[in-house]
Amino acid sequence: MTTESKRINKAVILARGLGKRMRSTDPSAHLDVEQSRKADAGLKAMIPVGRPFLDFVLSALADAGFGQACLVVGPEHTAIREYYGSIAPKRIDVSFAIQEQPIGTANALLAAEVFVADESFLVLNSDNYYPVDVFRALRSLGEPGLPAFEQESLVRESNIPRERIQGYALLEIDKHDYLQRIIEKPGEIPSDAGAVFVSMNCWRFTPEIFRACREVPRSARDEFELPEAVQFGLSSIGLRFKVVRFRTGVLDLSYRGDIAEVARRLAGVRVEL
Repeated sequence: MTTESKRINKAVILARGLGKRMRSTDPSAHLDVEQSRKADAGLKAMIPVGRPFLDFVLSALADAGFGQACLVVGPEHTAIREYYGSIAPKRIDVSFAIQEQPIGTANALLAAEVFVADESFLVLNSDNYYPVDVFRALRSLGEPGLPAFEQESLVRESNIPRERIQGYALLEIDKHDYLQRIIEKPGEIPSDAGAVFVSMNCWRFTPEIFRACREVPRSARDEFELPEAVQFGLSSIGLRFKVVRFRTGVLDLSYRGDIAEVARRLAGVRVEL
């Protein structure tokens, strides 16, 4: 059993996605030349919103006290490696792991196993901007866990429409605030369901999660998916995950139409790498 340290220093950022939704044409999205070029290439994390979106994510991690970040990218993503090699961040060390084939987020996480070594670590998406307070809470949590975002707060305080949230993983949480079950893409949630909490694919893990990522079967989309690996860990390995509830927003850069609003909301955010 891995010993869980109180505060963690490492973060793994999943940046291997193909960006299919970002590539799709949206005539209502008025992009400049560089934004359009990055969107066409599926490089969501590098779309400029004042500066590359991923700069904001890395700066938030540094603000929360993280000192090392590993970007999981594809072998074709030389632009990301060249960019961070050229600017040489001072507050957070940036390294890379290669996922050879885009076969799901659980498989992507396995690419960072050498970076993680025997330490506890954070995992997050490269196309979401999470509040610094979320990172701080997970960094000092003291055990594996995740932030649970209340649905109505996400609708109210994010750039995420309600119909998109209905496609997120729904969380069932027990009375002791431990994750009981994660339900991928549950569909429409009844209006009388009370407070509904969802996952935004941000986690604090120990290296034990790698076993679940190796053993989880392919999903209905024929991928090895991290939420399903978490559920496999819960039901088949005996892993436990503490839930920290949040009523706050998360910025989402999934579609071309998100770019202008994300840029507007990040306009006053200081970035220091």
